[in-house]
Amino acid sequence: MSSGHPAAEDAHHHADVSGGWLRAAVFGAMDGLVTNIALIAGVGGGGIAPRTIVLTGTAGLVAGAISMGLGEFTSVRAQNEQIAAEVAKERRELTKFPEAEAQELARIWERRGLPPELALEVASTLGRDIDEAVRVHAQEELGVDPDDAPSPWVAAGSSFACFSVGALVPLLPYLLGGTSLWPALAAGGVGLFVAGALISRYTRRRWWVSGVRQLLLGAAAAGATYLIGRLIGV
Repeated sequence: MSSGHPAAEDAHHHADVSGGWLRAAVFGAMDGLVTNIALIAGVGGGGIAPRTIVLTGTAGLVAGAISMGLGEFTSVRAQNEQIAAEVAKERRELTKFPEAEAQELARIWERRGLPPELALEVASTLGRDIDEAVRVHAQEELGVDPDDAPSPWVAAGSSFACFSVGALVPLLPYLLGGTSLWPALAAGGVGLFVAGALISRYTRRRWWVSGVRQLLLGAAAAGATYLIGRLIGV
């Protein structure tokens, strides 16, 4: 909705898309929901006793949350280390060959429509400040901002916590004393729909479309494991 003034005048008119927490949180929550819904559906379909289902689901929650947290930490840290190595290489090139680097940056801007003389002048002027030149070259050549790298700790924590919450949802009916599989699947379905609807706040898509999409994906996974459980049995 328009606020009556240009969005560019608002310093926070864009959402944070580079902090590293949103992707990890969304992936963690969805993975926790789908993993434990499918796991519970599979063992429940095989006729396992409720107590064993709780044990299985709890083990899946703990193992999955730890795995997700470690995986996010390792992947984000490795990505940051790769970026740091490339930025260091760019800094060395700018120090040793400033004219060649300025021409390279100017060619990039020329392809975007800037006049050649102006592009070279701006690139050469920018090269006088080595730190700013490194930042701009990294953005233009690598597509990253070296000053805005995602935190591996934030990514790991978001993934761990959200996986745990998601995996807990289908377990709740059993933890509250239930003995039937279907309330657990229903709780998981509600969790999937709500999680999808919440994601729409960041993606600006229709909340019910996002909710139904996540519900259908989770239902497909649960349906597959339930059938396998029924076929194999106890």
